[in-house]
Amino acid sequence: MNEIWIEKYRPRSLKDVVGQKDIVDRLQSYVTAKNLPHLMFAGPAGTGKTTSAIALARELYADSWKGNFNELNASDERGIDVVRGKIKEFARTAPIGGADFKIIFLDEADALTSDAQAALRRTMERYSRTCRFILSCNFSSRIIEPIQSRCAVFRFRPLRPEDIKKNLGQIAAAEMLSIEDDALDALVHVSQGDMRKAVNSLQVAASLGEKITVELVYHTTGMARPEEVKQLLEVALSGEFIAARNRLDDIMISYGLSGEDILKQIHRTVFELDIPDYEKVRLVDRTGEIEFRIVEGSNERIQLESLLAYLALVGENRADSAD
Repeated sequence: MNEIWIEKYRPRSLKDVVGQKDIVDRLQSYVTAKNLPHLMFAGPAGTGKTTSAIALARELYADSWKGNFNELNASDERGIDVVRGKIKEFARTAPIGGADFKIIFLDEADALTSDAQAALRRTMERYSRTCRFILSCNFSSRIIEPIQSRCAVFRFRPLRPEDIKKNLGQIAAAEMLSIEDDALDALVHVSQGDMRKAVNSLQVAASLGEKITVELVYHTTGMARPEEVKQLLEVALSGEFIAARNRLDDIMISYGLSGEDILKQIHRTVFELDIPDYEKVRLVDRTGEIEFRIVEGSNERIQLESLLAYLALVGENRADSAD
């Protein structure tokens, strides 16, 4: 249990990368050709960008991959000095083990300053014979156009529920854990397509026992059960403001949620409510306004109760219209 499972069970080859078959097939063609252009991996967190880059390097270089692969995190070292120093120094040295080129993997490249990106563009151009770059980012729009045009872009999508369940099932079997089907569904709900978050959530739950239940998952991940949030909104929409306020207290205290946490779950649950679409539009608009106020420093309890009061008024208006 001392090991971090996300590293322990990280795929060692491209064929083991989960949920990104099209991308894996394209990368595999580069391995077969023993050559590749500069690459850009774009997509949400936890979808396999870093894993794919490491697996690609392992298959290209075999035992000498560590000497020909340099991983840097641009969010830690994001200035122009890093590009002119560490990156340029590695790029200009010859590859080892008979390889034709090295690989620099620049994680979170969208955190680089504009000056650093401009310097990086020139470095990519000048040392392309001895070095290839793989840029990983959550938001490709933050990468300047001259760099994007020099890269083959790979867009990673959130993982499908069945892929997450399959991978978690394999980890649970390897760790000799008993995991309920509802608990697997809960982990999928919590992760929202992020495999790293799903694996880490499973490990946290497993630290409290070998039997993983849905209650254990939600309590260890700091999220309320979706049905409880839905009941909260339904009570408010029925016009029972005080009862809804009490339920809000119970949820926030039981799960230790902040105002922003519960608001995110309310937003996800709005679309499951049995109300007309135009009311969902009004509710999402109101939720966005409340979220903005909380971020700007307003008291979260007052703002959340304001949202419940708004829902209660909507419910009363619906009842009056029906009469």
